[in-house]
Amino acid sequence: MNGRGPTRVVIAGGGTAGWIAAMALARQLGRLVDVTLVESDEIATVGVGEATIPTARTFHEFLRVDERAFVEATGATFKLGIQFEGWARPDDSYFHSFGTFPLRNWVADFQHFWLEGQEEGIDAPIGSYCLEHEAALAGRFATGGAPPLSYAYHLDAGRYAAFLRAVAERDGARRIEGKIAQVRRDPQTGDITALQLEDGRSVEGDLFIDCTGFRALLIGQALESGYDDWSEWLPTDGAWAVQTDLQDPPPPFTRAIAHEAGWQWRIPLQHRGGNGIVFAGDFLDPDNARETLEATITGTPRGEPRLIRYKTGKRREMWRANCIALGLSSGFVEPLESTSIHLIMIGVTRLIQMFPFAGSTPALRDRWNEMADDELERVRDFIILHYKLTERTDSAFWRHCRDMAIPDSLQHRIDSFAADAQAWQAPGDLFRAESWLQVMLGQRLMPSSWHRIGALMSHERLKDELARQREAIAARVASLPSHGRFLDRLLARQDTGAGA
Repeated sequence: MNGRGPTRVVIAGGGTAGWIAAMALARQLGRLVDVTLVESDEIATVGVGEATIPTARTFHEFLRVDERAFVEATGATFKLGIQFEGWARPDDSYFHSFGTFPLRNWVADFQHFWLEGQEEGIDAPIGSYCLEHEAALAGRFATGGAPPLSYAYHLDAGRYAAFLRAVAERDGARRIEGKIAQVRRDPQTGDITALQLEDGRSVEGDLFIDCTGFRALLIGQALESGYDDWSEWLPTDGAWAVQTDLQDPPPPFTRAIAHEAGWQWRIPLQHRGGNGIVFAGDFLDPDNARETLEATITGTPRGEPRLIRYKTGKRREMWRANCIALGLSSGFVEPLESTSIHLIMIGVTRLIQMFPFAGSTPALRDRWNEMADDELERVRDFIILHYKLTERTDSAFWRHCRDMAIPDSLQHRIDSFAADAQAWQAPGDLFRAESWLQVMLGQRLMPSSWHRIGALMSHERLKDELARQREAIAARVASLPSHGRFLDRLLARQDTGAGA
């Protein structure tokens, strides 16, 4: 890097990770960077990251992505949360929404008032106080309005990469078709100097971004950054994925359906359904997992299921030398809470904020790696929570999850909630206190005590206040159109305001 001319950024691999990086860098840093992406049409991408969380909207706004154009191009639908079926017990169901709860103050969050109400016989479920929870289960959705819904997207990963590529190339990013044969390095510094392609071409750069997926061609194979294995806490290691024709109007949520050795996903898009089964190979072999998937999917399959094998964990250094890993090359925490695309987006956002214009220094790398490790470990704990807090005893897998030792950081959260109903979003946490609350309650962890500030209200006042909150939410939900009708209006460029 010469400090004056543009920094030459070379992205190895396309797909969602590669094109998110290319678009964001080209759009935000403009003439300060020269972005080249190398990919081969012969190498398939994993392409099952088809659900997001609300941070995707923030990222799109940051990059000035037109929402309607994105929804049309990617076959996207809207998502208000995830319905978990059979996790705490085989017949249980609960909903993790993207919403908040209205009754709170600086002393105590909503659950303390709700628990006080439960103690006094006000037995409405906690979800009835959350707008997104109620709208999702009613199948209703709209953007805008007051109060607005907090939402994310379901999307077609292949179409999304193509959409991002078109934007990136308009903003100056360049694509090179070719397979990487060798990663060339400086013998003295260890930095990567160029990617040697099979046809003899050489793509030189100053900064390299590894988006080669599980192969981790640069960060893992060339730079030998080790891998921390988290399978002791997250034992699933495989998934079958298949697309199906749609049978019903798409609901505004993802379904996560537990089975004897893992779970199944159902993701509704405009033009098809996304289906898959996640399984632990030590408890269910791949052939039986595939049979389970094929016996339970709805809609006609569009082709044969694809098998994906993985190991949960992370790279010990996600930024090593002059190479940064994004996406699957950096690590993988299974797709249960739809965090894969978020981790790509936050990674490239962090890169823009900490861009190494003067070169990759140890201090910059250390700070990057510290932040990336912290975020990924907090995501890991949240995913483990779903497995640990189970009462299922019907299979060896669920008994293993119930009885396994967990990280101290997660055990502290569980103990704090069980004893005192304390849930929080720490600095660097992706998931808000409301997310921890909904999952812990949904998994049947009920606190033994709570903050008693609600007891300062009379029974009638507390009852009336809680009733008023439920009624306001019910009225707002009733004013919303169905999710399908909203999509039709949006894509037809019609008025998408409230009204059933």
